[in-house]
Amino acid sequence: MVQIGRQARAAARIMRNASGRDKARALHVMADLLVEQKSQLQEANAKDLIAARERGIETALLDRLTLSDRALELMAIGLRQIADMPDPVGTLGPTTQRPNGMQVAQMRVPLGVIGIIYESRPNVTIDAAALCLKSGNATLLRGGSEALHSNLALGKIIRAGLEAAGLPANAVQVIGTTDRAAVGHLITMTQYVDVIVPRGGKGLIERLSAEAKVPLIKHLDGNCHVYIDAAADVEKAHKIAINAKTYRYGICGAMETLLVHSDIAPSVLPDLAQALLDKGVELRACERTSALISKATPATESDWETEFLAPVLAIRIVDSIDQAIDHIAKYSSEHTESIVTEDLSAARRFQREVDSSSVYLNLPTCFADGFEYGLGAEIGISTNRLHARGPVGLEGLTTQKWVLTGDGQVRG
Repeated sequence: MVQIGRQARAAARIMRNASGRDKARALHVMADLLVEQKSQLQEANAKDLIAARERGIETALLDRLTLSDRALELMAIGLRQIADMPDPVGTLGPTTQRPNGMQVAQMRVPLGVIGIIYESRPNVTIDAAALCLKSGNATLLRGGSEALHSNLALGKIIRAGLEAAGLPANAVQVIGTTDRAAVGHLITMTQYVDVIVPRGGKGLIERLSAEAKVPLIKHLDGNCHVYIDAAADVEKAHKIAINAKTYRYGICGAMETLLVHSDIAPSVLPDLAQALLDKGVELRACERTSALISKATPATESDWETEFLAPVLAIRIVDSIDQAIDHIAKYSSEHTESIVTEDLSAARRFQREVDSSSVYLNLPTCFADGFEYGLGAEIGISTNRLHARGPVGLEGLTTQKWVLTGDGQVRG
């Protein structure tokens, strides 16, 4: 791990000055290779899928692990999008001129070496490599053991892209060991690693939060809410709630709790509940909700706190937007929340007062994704309050330094 760290630090110094053209070329080559080598990648992925099924991994996690034709296509699209985005490195913010004539500005620069620790998602290997490369960083990728064959195969494509563009091959290193001790070293290697981004389950992130010496950009879980306001359009609310829950159960932006204003609940809940039940979603309802829908399990306190990552939904009826905001403040993981309403003043109040990294109006929470935000891809979603918040794209992987320009002025 020390040798890998040294190689990354050396590569980071070169990447700091890499041209936008070379970085874009590397990414376009990678995108082409994803398409050209699809069968080889899926052969490697099949080994991981067989082992995962033998271990009884849940369906939602298998979905994350699978390199389907569509998954590879989206990865290639993401690479090309990132390649064609403006290079943030070296850009200057507003410049001010001081009374003595010197000019003061801030320049955007790479963070340095970024360690990414993730589980079950080989697409993260490509997304993370692309974003770190484009933003001028070196990166160390440590995927989960369940995706080892997939990640190593993708690592070869990344290296080929770097070499084709004349960039250091060690700018992206896929750590090939499944030994958990490697993670312990990575998160404490402050002399070689500047930031750690964990992407995985709550257990992983809790462990890293407790043990890491390197700063983290992270979110712990995604307990996301949709609130259907009294002024909501019923048809729109139905469509949004279904999509928020059933688009994909295993993503951190899936709706886990539905809040419904009591004035509109009789119009919305019976049909919505039946549609969710028809899709196999288990409903856990407050007492007032249970009076409107018969096939629901009584909700417990823990249900309001839980990120299910499964076809399970908690539902509560509230009497006001105040109660909805209070519920979210108490139980939310500050990831993503949404209000469904035609009342603009209610919408603006919700967006202003709900203190999560993303707050939507008339949209399902499953839009919590860097690709959907126009970032090309994301390194992760941050609920941190410092540095980066929400989906972390190129700008979130850079920092700023002050640059001053003068003409011989001296301080008197």
